[in-house]
Amino acid sequence: MEPIRVLLADDQALVRAGFAMMLSVEDEIEVVGEVANGQEAVDFASANDVDIILMDVQMPVLDGIRATEQIVAADRAKVIILTTFERDDYLFDAIQAGASGFLLKNADPDDLVGAVHSVACGHALLAPEVTVRVIERFARQLEAERNTAAAPAGPAAGPQPDPAQQRLLASLTTREREVLELVAAGLSNAEIASRMFVAEATVKTHVSNLLGKVQVRDRVQAVVFAYESGLILPGESGREA
Repeated sequence: MEPIRVLLADDQALVRAGFAMMLSVEDEIEVVGEVANGQEAVDFASANDVDIILMDVQMPVLDGIRATEQIVAADRAKVIILTTFERDDYLFDAIQAGASGFLLKNADPDDLVGAVHSVACGHALLAPEVTVRVIERFARQLEAERNTAAAPAGPAAGPQPDPAQQRLLASLTTREREVLELVAAGLSNAEIASRMFVAEATVKTHVSNLLGKVQVRDRVQAVVFAYESGLILPGESGREA
């Protein structure tokens, strides 16, 4: 198996050195480069094979969010946003930019290694509660934009899902649709398996299949799709006891 190729993007050399040291002890991970700003990250990913980029947010020349947009749009690598700030706006912007994960810089070494492996396997790297909070904010903004566009006068119209997304949603089986609803509710594969009385491996298969059908990269983007397609409405994503 080829090692997971990781690029470190942070304007602080000591931070890069620390991450490099933590990751270098892993046989399945290879740090292939270090850069000091977002533009260098874009350039490096364009010229080299990179699987995962650990991306700082606040960097000179080009910030991490804008760099993430360019890298993801070109399908160069998956991005994990790293920051010292636990702020919803960073989470929100990172998700909109296409990041596959979000991790605080004070995370434990095991969490950092686990994050790289998780995102490399196509999983989202956001705690379910955080995912739900941020995606609900995204969904409410979307709903407000749709209402504004759809209501020239009189009572406000409800949000109108994109027809193309509706077609993708219709391609799901009943089981896949149910799994997507639970993913959007913030449940893990293990929790979904328990809820549906199936093996966790079965849930993983359903998740993999639905990601392909609705044409999204990972679970975070699947949650966004669930809102945009109208499958889930703001306020309906609370985790059940």
